[in-house]
Amino acid sequence: MSTRTFRIMVRGVFDGLTAEQRAELQAQAADHDVLRAAFTPEGHLSYDIAVRPAFTFRFADSGEAEEDILEAAERAEEKARAWLDARGYGYKNLRSQYEDLSQAPLAKRQRRAAARGDG
Repeated sequence: MSTRTFRIMVRGVFDGLTAEQRAELQAQAADHDVLRAAFTPEGHLSYDIAVRPAFTFRFADSGEAEEDILEAAERAEEKARAWLDARGYGYKNLRSQYEDLSQAPLAKRQRRAAARGDG
């Protein structure tokens, strides 16, 4: 059986932040800019607290079977909760979206390469 790669996005909204917490997030905003976003095993957080209180964690995970994506999503949500809880940041509306890259449609360029035998 081959390994499947999963991408999981855990989204939510900061809730009940103190002025100090908001300032802390604002000071670290450059490190959490969406333009730096990446799917990583440990998770990458992005937000723009100056615009709105929403945030997104991006996680990369893997599994052997299609059903493993549900466990990967649970792990991702738990990692996001742990990160937020460790810093005392309130949050609400935590939800996840996930994608099994083995099921993702190929881009036009990838289809052409596969047809030629390049990839």
